[in-house]
Amino acid sequence: MFSDVTERFLRYVAVDTESQEEQETVPSTARQKDLANMLCEELKSMGAVNARTDEHGYVYAEIPANQEKKTLSLGLIAHMDTSCAAPGAGVRPQIVRNYDGGDILLNPHTGQILSPMDYPDLSDYVGQDLITTDGTTLLGADDKAGVAEIMTMAAYLIAHPEIPHGKICIAFTPDEEVGRGVDFFDVDGFGADVAYTVDGGALGELEYECFNAAGAKITIRGVSIHPGSSRGTMKNALLMGMELHSMLPAFQNPACTDGYEGFFHLYQFKGDVDGAILHYIIRDHDRQKFEQKKALMQSAVSYLNTKYGEGTAQLEMKDSYYNMKEKIEEHPYLIDIARQTMERLDITPRICPIRGGTDGARLSYMGLPCPNLCTGGHNYHGRYEYIPIQSMEKVTELLVEIVQAFAFCEKSHIK
Repeated sequence: MFSDVTERFLRYVAVDTESQEEQETVPSTARQKDLANMLCEELKSMGAVNARTDEHGYVYAEIPANQEKKTLSLGLIAHMDTSCAAPGAGVRPQIVRNYDGGDILLNPHTGQILSPMDYPDLSDYVGQDLITTDGTTLLGADDKAGVAEIMTMAAYLIAHPEIPHGKICIAFTPDEEVGRGVDFFDVDGFGADVAYTVDGGALGELEYECFNAAGAKITIRGVSIHPGSSRGTMKNALLMGMELHSMLPAFQNPACTDGYEGFFHLYQFKGDVDGAILHYIIRDHDRQKFEQKKALMQSAVSYLNTKYGEGTAQLEMKDSYYNMKEKIEEHPYLIDIARQTMERLDITPRICPIRGGTDGARLSYMGLPCPNLCTGGHNYHGRYEYIPIQSMEKVTELLVEIVQAFAFCEKSHIK
């Protein structure tokens, strides 16, 4: 019934929308507007109302209510950009039909293999059709799968006006991967009372808790002297950076944590003797532990300045978003409706904390409660990313059913 979701997805991943953290503009890369314009035109052609894109690359549209009851306006949101953690241009997806449970050769030239030995979740999809990369880029299911699922849902509802629903608000955002996805989001103009982001992972994931998050940039100034005559005078910025990192808990890094455990993630370290820059992300679900992590980072920087001289290390630290649980718990029906709808469709709900962030976290603090729904994808941000076609079709069905469930959510009945 929703087989066209695959065709949409394959078209969208062909558009390079990789975002770039070092750019301060929104969108951070102009090429994101290519997909924004494509989606806007598709929404217009299918009959969506007030489809538009703005100077920042946001896409908005509406499907008007087809009933007289005053129900909650429901928003559905996905992001268009892809991570810069792996190449995002020149995506060449491959379809593995009727997966047999064995190794998948991604690229015969490099010998790269997608194996259930490394990724056990593959075994859940024996007999299904998988879309994989060719081993040279990421796939882009994060979050073009969400985009394709929302677009397919919209086309289906417009083509079937007999299906009752309230007002549906659709939005696609840029720059989610670099933490600026809602910097210019027009909450009032969007028009939704509540919303879901469609930006999760495996089929069944339902999330309303996320990290508290901050970013830290540490600039270290060294003193470069000829190594043959540097005793007592050289200050090696690289070694000072290593010293700072050693002050952080060794096992509080992403490779050693899961569930509700937070971490310090050193994702970039570059420089030379004369100067070095370290980039970190700091994460914790618990707000108190989050603040303690930030304080520890500040203490490590202060220690370097005490030991090597004031001005040796400079810290720039900024909060990115906060745990949306506090806001979503005020609207428990959002979780109840999603969970109950999954169960009706024989999808096993997996309510779990997000070990990352979504646009919904910040939107929830901007007055738009916004938990997160699955897209069906796996192994995001890397060359081993894949998504089952059947999962995308099932998520699209889930969205249609959730929309119908909200047709009975009259504003006066919601507390």
